[in-house]
Amino acid sequence: MTANHHPSDQTLLRFSAGTLPAGPALVVAAHLSGCPVCRRRAATFEAVGGEILTQMQPEALSSKALDHALSRLDANEIENRSQAGMRPARTSIDNLVLPAALDGCSIGPWRMVGPGVRLSRVGLPYAPEANVILLKVKANKRMPAHGHSDLEVTQVLTGSFSDGDNRYFPGDFVEGDDEAEHSPVIDSGGECISLAAIEGHVRFHGFLGRLLQPFVGL
Repeated sequence: MTANHHPSDQTLLRFSAGTLPAGPALVVAAHLSGCPVCRRRAATFEAVGGEILTQMQPEALSSKALDHALSRLDANEIENRSQAGMRPARTSIDNLVLPAALDGCSIGPWRMVGPGVRLSRVGLPYAPEANVILLKVKANKRMPAHGHSDLEVTQVLTGSFSDGDNRYFPGDFVEGDDEAEHSPVIDSGGECISLAAIEGHVRFHGFLGRLLQPFVGL
């Protein structure tokens, strides 16, 4: 599975620096798990950031900093020993094995939110406020026209869809911002399942959009 659409350099840079919000960061991590091109770019950004850190003037640490760090290491070692030989089950839904980035996340049941549209909410244990969803849409379905007040990122897991002049297939990453207004159309080959994270507000238009609004949660 080779991706043709990738996160922007700005998004990868924020991901590498740890400044991307938890929801979008999860979707980027899901993309990186299947995209060696973006993994290399993210590694480059991390290396550049590390080089910058080595050139910064060091700050004095508190007298308890070493004790705190050692206690954290001891706790991690105990946890690693307790998990030795145990392989966590991969997260799945409808027999679809989800990207490893979602391991440990809670996956809600599918809920119908409109004709041919189902939604499952993804819970991040370390960021319960994150708005992350799985979206399953039937073939030939046009999604409601909508825009965004902030960042929306989507990773295609199965199926495909068209949005304007672009087509997106499994592995592709879709990035929208406050200037994007679109109405994706699912291709005729079958249903499409995508992982999406939404920051800010979604501005839906039309009747189906008003149905989706409370389920999206923004």
